[in-house]
Amino acid sequence: MNRWLFALPVAALLLFGLLGAWRMLYPDKGEFERVSRAAPDFAFTLQDGGEIAFAPPPGGEPAIVNLFASWCGPCEAEHKYLMELGAAHPGQLYGVLYKDKPEKGEAFLARLGNPFTAVALDPEGKGGLDFGLTGVPETFVISGKGDIILHIDGPLDDASRQKVSEALVAPRS
Repeated sequence: MNRWLFALPVAALLLFGLLGAWRMLYPDKGEFERVSRAAPDFAFTLQDGGEIAFAPPPGGEPAIVNLFASWCGPCEAEHKYLMELGAAHPGQLYGVLYKDKPEKGEAFLARLGNPFTAVALDPEGKGGLDFGLTGVPETFVISGKGDIILHIDGPLDDASRQKVSEALVAPRS
């Protein structure tokens, strides 16, 4: 009987450990978070000078905003999907270089290709915080009125790239 009392907590710890390992290997990213809140009223400095804000986006057209960094491995992994989005939706994809040096961002984009209409700088992370960023990369689709209508938490893949395209062209009331 005493052995069973000892084995139960050990079995419970083992089960919780296996569940934790499973969640780490196969996370439920919840990546297609539909939101309906205003984009932050934050003026970013552009890499080539000037300012940009996304509440509403430039020209009042729907926009994709991707927060990335040169030091971010998942940012590099998702880059091919950003190239596809930039080609499919010219003039609607914007990058925000998060907590990174402009020259490192330029080298990153020179190496992989630059899909962005413009690149904004967020060296201190204040704009990312206003977006609700939890970590790069993250992608937001913003309506022409300045509402965040889709938030992809984590790197893009083929399914999330498709969701971004659909949200960008979906009619909004």
